[in-house]
Amino acid sequence: MADLNKVFLMGRLTFDPELRRTPMGTAVAELRLATSRTWTNRDGEPQKETLYIDVTVWDRQAENCCQYLKKGSAIHVEGSLKMDEWTDKTTGDKRTKIKVHADRVQFLDRRDDSSGGGMGMAEGESSAPSGDSFPRRGLAPPPQPPANPDEEDDDIPF
Repeated sequence: MADLNKVFLMGRLTFDPELRRTPMGTAVAELRLATSRTWTNRDGEPQKETLYIDVTVWDRQAENCCQYLKKGSAIHVEGSLKMDEWTDKTTGDKRTKIKVHADRVQFLDRRDDSSGGGMGMAEGESSAPSGDSFPRRGLAPPPQPPANPDEEDDDIPF
């Protein structure tokens, strides 16, 4: 059986996205997503646990996140888990942290929703939003019917 490293998360941002650039000029945004799960314990009492998950977004998608999202924005993230490793400068101990490397970020808030800043989906090099989602990359808009169908028939050569 093949291994699978795939994550799907929905939640709200805990702070405004932060955009920075790598030495090669690649855009990268750091997000922190708050996501909760609820369950009922053995005594029948509802329980809630909130996790705070770091998410890294790259390239044009990172720029879109920084432009359209803000603290409290609801998003859906699709990506994979990645482990960062470093040495603590003060103690010399090896440290690790698991993050989500985002392949796709979908903005869940509507444009006119004042509680969030999302405007649809930011995927790769998508264009400006229209309605609740961005058009997917590589798809042309649907053809528009002619303004006056009678005039269109006169131009057909057969």
